[in-house]
Amino acid sequence: MSAERVEVRPRKVRRVAIPIAVVLVLAFAVVGLLLRNTPTGVIFSVSDQVAMVALGLLLGGGVMLLTRPRLRADADGVEVRNIIGTQRFSWPLVQAVTFPDGASWARLELPEDEYVPIMAIQASDGERAIKAMRELRELRREVDAEN
Repeated sequence: MSAERVEVRPRKVRRVAIPIAVVLVLAFAVVGLLLRNTPTGVIFSVSDQVAMVALGLLLGGGVMLLTRPRLRADADGVEVRNIIGTQRFSWPLVQAVTFPDGASWARLELPEDEYVPIMAIQASDGERAIKAMRELRELRREVDAEN
């Protein structure tokens, strides 16, 4: 089977992060709307309520960053998008694609003992991660055979 292009995104983290983000936003919105005077004498203004909702949106957005990782690989190289930042590597620069024992995600081995984590291929995805590693390694073999 020829793998011309490989694209991977984590699955389980998305199934967990999206509902958590929604719950955070809703919880902070409800608290913000219900926030008024308390029996302790503390008075909350409209700006406090807006700030609560904004805090919920920020926390929900932060959780959603966990759904961002993606790997795209083709004959020209590998593009790794993690939580923050995207990097592209040509195949000659990549020494290996590994999944170390006990690691949470795969990684690209680069020259001089450097590596880049591939958060898109996560151990928690089980068989899906194994399939992604096989496809990525197969693509790498095909590219090496052409050169």
